[in-house]
Amino acid sequence: MPPLSGTELVTVLDRLRGWTPFDGGALLDDVAAVLDDVPPSEEDTAQLAERLRGHLTRLVTIAVAGEAEQDPTVAQLVLRARSLHADRLPCGRQEAIAHLRRLGWTANELHDRLTVIRCLREAA
Repeated sequence: MPPLSGTELVTVLDRLRGWTPFDGGALLDDVAAVLDDVPPSEEDTAQLAERLRGHLTRLVTIAVAGEAEQDPTVAQLVLRARSLHADRLPCGRQEAIAHLRRLGWTANELHDRLTVIRCLREAA
């Protein structure tokens, strides 16, 4: 394989700078916040939705890169994650909380399944 050109190196460097490592502890904290009996405050709702979308993006990337989609459960969860990621946060309070909980459940289930099939380490 020939060395990368200057343009290709810049592209790789830009991607590395934009990369955020997967943080299983942060995922579990966010999942706990949205699945708790007491729903998050209205002020935290949009921020939690964005963070959960980020977790889902990383988990889907991990699943695809690890070829975990061959597992039927992972494939189904990846489809659900992509669908939820594309959905906007609803305007009504109850609808927004329900959407947050769907994001949280999906992120948690995908994380757990990737851990079971050893595509991901268990978060502490």
